[in-house]
Amino acid sequence: MLLMGYSTAAAQKDSTAAPLPDSVALVLPKADAIATADARKMEKRDWATWTPDPKRALWLALVIPGGGQIYNRKYWKLPIFYGGMMGCVYALTWNNMMYRDYSQAYLDIMDSDPATQSYNKFLHLGAQITSQNEERYKKLFKSRKDKYRRWRDMSMFCLIGVYALSVIDAYVDAELSEFDISNDLSLKVAPTVIPGGSTFSSGSLENSAVGVNLGLRF
Repeated sequence: MLLMGYSTAAAQKDSTAAPLPDSVALVLPKADAIATADARKMEKRDWATWTPDPKRALWLALVIPGGGQIYNRKYWKLPIFYGGMMGCVYALTWNNMMYRDYSQAYLDIMDSDPATQSYNKFLHLGAQITSQNEERYKKLFKSRKDKYRRWRDMSMFCLIGVYALSVIDAYVDAELSEFDISNDLSLKVAPTVIPGGSTFSSGSLENSAVGVNLGLRF
């Protein structure tokens, strides 16, 4: 009886003292994740050895104009690209406004409605359109309408070109960030004598030529 009671009590004590495996399996990964996140927060990026990722620079440049240059830390290029884009946008807006005005003036001079005379604002002070010069003004308004339309389209293509150039620059700059430009790179130019004829001939200089030897060290 005493032995049975002692073994039962010992078994109950061991069962209550044993840890739960499920709780341990859940707590330990969370603790490791928190410790890893804290360690990453404490780490500081070494900008002296950091190199940009070309794919990330490409996508940033595609999504945000100038984003690739900011990611590559080439801030001095931003005024160039932003200035070019703003200039193209201004030219696009101006040419589109002039195209619309001359288009309306051309439509007004072509119809026979006396109430539509928007073309008068393009005439010089005191000038009037008569039957003698009407054909000349029609050709003038049509040519200017077509001219500003071409300039508007050209401004649009220039804007797309500047944007594409910024994307290409961001990708190429990130690709060349790991290019070796140390002092070990050198090009040595020296005069040399190029032997001619058979390699088993005598050491005479009759068939030899003078040339330049280029030596690249990398």
